[in-house]
Amino acid sequence: MPPSPAVSLRFERSECLELDRTLDRVWLETDGRGGYAASTPLLCPMSRFHGLLVAAPEGQSERHLLLSRLEESVDAEGRAFPISMARYGNVISPEGHRFIECVDFDLWPRFAYRIGDVRIWREVLMPRDVSGVLVRYRVEGPREGLTLHLRPFLPCRKASGLTWQNDALDPTVVADEHGFVVRPYDALPPMRITTFGADAELVGDAGWHNGVEHRDDLRRGYDGHEDHWSPGELRIPIAAGQDVLLAVTLGADPVDVSAAWEAECARRPAAGAGDLRTALDRAAQQFLYTATDGRAGIVAGYPWFGEWGRDTFIALPGLTIARGDLEACAAVLRGALPFLCEGRLPNVYGADVAHSDYKAVDAALWFARAVELFDTAGGDREIVETELLPALLSIATAHREAREAGLTCTPDGLLEAGTPDVATTWMDAVVDGRPVTPRDGVQVEVNALWYSLVDHLADLLERTGDDAAADWRTFADGVGAAFVARLWMPDRGRLADRIVDDTLDASVRPNMVLAAALARSPLTPEQRASIVAVSRSELLTPRGLRTLSPRHLAYRGRFAGDVGMRDRAYHQGTVWPWLLGFQVEAELRAAGADPETRSRLRTLLDGFAPHLREHGIGQVSEVFDGDAPHRPGGAFAQAWSVAELLRAYDLLDREEAACAS
Repeated sequence: MPPSPAVSLRFERSECLELDRTLDRVWLETDGRGGYAASTPLLCPMSRFHGLLVAAPEGQSERHLLLSRLEESVDAEGRAFPISMARYGNVISPEGHRFIECVDFDLWPRFAYRIGDVRIWREVLMPRDVSGVLVRYRVEGPREGLTLHLRPFLPCRKASGLTWQNDALDPTVVADEHGFVVRPYDALPPMRITTFGADAELVGDAGWHNGVEHRDDLRRGYDGHEDHWSPGELRIPIAAGQDVLLAVTLGADPVDVSAAWEAECARRPAAGAGDLRTALDRAAQQFLYTATDGRAGIVAGYPWFGEWGRDTFIALPGLTIARGDLEACAAVLRGALPFLCEGRLPNVYGADVAHSDYKAVDAALWFARAVELFDTAGGDREIVETELLPALLSIATAHREAREAGLTCTPDGLLEAGTPDVATTWMDAVVDGRPVTPRDGVQVEVNALWYSLVDHLADLLERTGDDAAADWRTFADGVGAAFVARLWMPDRGRLADRIVDDTLDASVRPNMVLAAALARSPLTPEQRASIVAVSRSELLTPRGLRTLSPRHLAYRGRFAGDVGMRDRAYHQGTVWPWLLGFQVEAELRAAGADPETRSRLRTLLDGFAPHLREHGIGQVSEVFDGDAPHRPGGAFAQAWSVAELLRAYDLLDREEAACAS
């Protein structure tokens, strides 16, 4: 396996002080439960979603931003030196960035500040077994008599919302031997502020701080101002070489802060990111989570996505199988089974079937593909045959009989789904109540997944000796023949994007590449190669595939502006990096891949190394502009973006190993 390019997630003072660039970067910590901490390298929140504790309180499905930031300073000989930063309108206050020395995210977020001959370290961790966040401070240097001043800001509102000064908030602060407990609103659990390593005094100047500005929200066309409440200021004496730990946790029960810190450090690998593959592997782990009911799942992206079915099953093979973790793959697949309803799986998961969104036509088909890849990779045969095979049969039967509203199985076996007013595929942006990218009809990737499902199902039934195997084999053969007969355009050497009202939609989109990449496909190697050639010519960029050819009149090359402008570009030219995994797979399947092709594809993947310092630190963005220089946009950390890069690397490794043997 060729070496992966080096990736350093450390930023020196000179880089940190390039404020426009630094405040566009975001780091991420996750708690394995769907909660997170995320902010800029200077800990200056630029979005309503930025905070040190963002989690779904027990009994609630939506994440809440509970701790936005800490206003921090160090008192030395009566003079206060700030080490935190915030924006109020056009004013930056405090200006802690003036003392920044470096920031490092190779293991977990670590920030160093230099004040004369003293260095102050701040580190942030989210332990897996604690519902909260831990912050550790350490002083290096000869100076004595230092005091930390820490003021927590507690918005205590839904992560997607904003809050303003109000009389409903309860400002009561209860002190006990373990720290301080507040409960600003009855609908939320108590929050405990605990310190370890030094005694903390809470100065009782609780109150509101008005006019906090979120620049990113303003740029995106949203309201970007709110007010934050603080219960007061903690004053903590700290000496050189001394560790002071602060914990902000949910629930009134005290936490052994020191033990939680040590346990989380021991759980993580000792080595830093080092190279791109290692960094992507660490990034992958931030999307795997355990739901409140103990079910294994995948967070689609940070900061605003939760658990989405389509995203889960597209990302699952790369996040697990490509990393050699078949047990995690099985856990997520099995966790989805209780949500299977009338042959469909949710596009957006809720607490149960009744509270989940089943509008997507393809979530269950992507689940079926993940099952196939799990089976092919050597996944537990008993799980496949006793638990997953019945699910596949249920999905296939429901689709064949067209039980779901808005779905038809045509006489030749293809699936026809959606209406002009409803977006049911992954190209689902809607503006003014209408899909921006209408894709109702016989969609190419949906039917490629459909063929893959019924072909695999026939094989599994044959393997288990089921009498229904012959019927499904005949049906699968018919679906494959119809797919080529109806969607292949010989004069253009590629697939149509869809058929609607018996008319071929010849738009050049990446959905044909998904069809060309699948292992089970009725396409010939020559047809795959022809699709790949078109994709390379019109869709491929250094950051993934465009969603529409630039030659199309509807192409939009910039993903920017307000909500409507972004949604109009979302699938009309915007680049999605997750599609790159399918481009690599399609190229490797297209009449064999020579060494030059493998080298070119690996270079393409390696080119993402600089991006891990560009937007989400150590992560891969949701989308990029269709036009150069392909600026990142959308969510700063997207599960299927990371997953498909990992899967693409794995495909190349396996191909090279096969060629070498």
